[in-house]
Amino acid sequence: MDWISFYDFKHSVIYVNERHRDVHYRTIAEDIRGYVARHSADVLDYGCGEATSADLVATAASHLTLVEAAPNVRAALTARYAGNAKMSVLTPDEAAAKQPASFDLIVMHSVAQYLTAAELDRLLGVFRRLVKPEGMVIIGDIVPPKLAAPYAALSLLRFGFENGFFWAAIGGLIRIFLSDYFRLKKAHGLSHYTEEEMLARLKAAGYSAKRAERNIGHNQWRMTFLARPE
Repeated sequence: MDWISFYDFKHSVIYVNERHRDVHYRTIAEDIRGYVARHSADVLDYGCGEATSADLVATAASHLTLVEAAPNVRAALTARYAGNAKMSVLTPDEAAAKQPASFDLIVMHSVAQYLTAAELDRLLGVFRRLVKPEGMVIIGDIVPPKLAAPYAALSLLRFGFENGFFWAAIGGLIRIFLSDYFRLKKAHGLSHYTEEEMLARLKAAGYSAKRAERNIGHNQWRMTFLARPE
């Protein structure tokens, strides 16, 4: 099993219940929508997951392209948004084959931690080609090297308290210790970056970048970076 196959199947480790899943994706969609500068924008959401509220982003844009590597998740996305002419669903290879300067805004949220440094650099190069010269690339949910797991747990508990699934969140934290997640983490690892490391990596990939004031999503111990092609 790798990370893609892990996230390709529904289980109670990723989201403690349906309430958690829906609030999680709605929060992300609302945050991304805040970065859509105009209704004529073409937006790419790379590694979008289930994206149950992605239509909120589409309403603010000209077109939203969802990119997902996990085949079952991608099939569910295709079925969910089949009737929305402002949305399309692609594989990573299909997205990479798009014409240069196709998108005003590219977002990759909560994906970088599952990539090696070389894989992240390759994707930053792909995004640099796909984004318009005046456009922006957003890399969200970057995990710092220190105390990532405790802060993730605390953030989940706070998110659960605020959104009505606190006790389910406690149960979810217990289940994760018994799940394949930690076995995968030990086998494949997770990538962590300091703010300085991410800014340097983005600079080397041809961007002028800064850290956003707040992270996309509920975990404010993690970081979001706003990058524009130089």
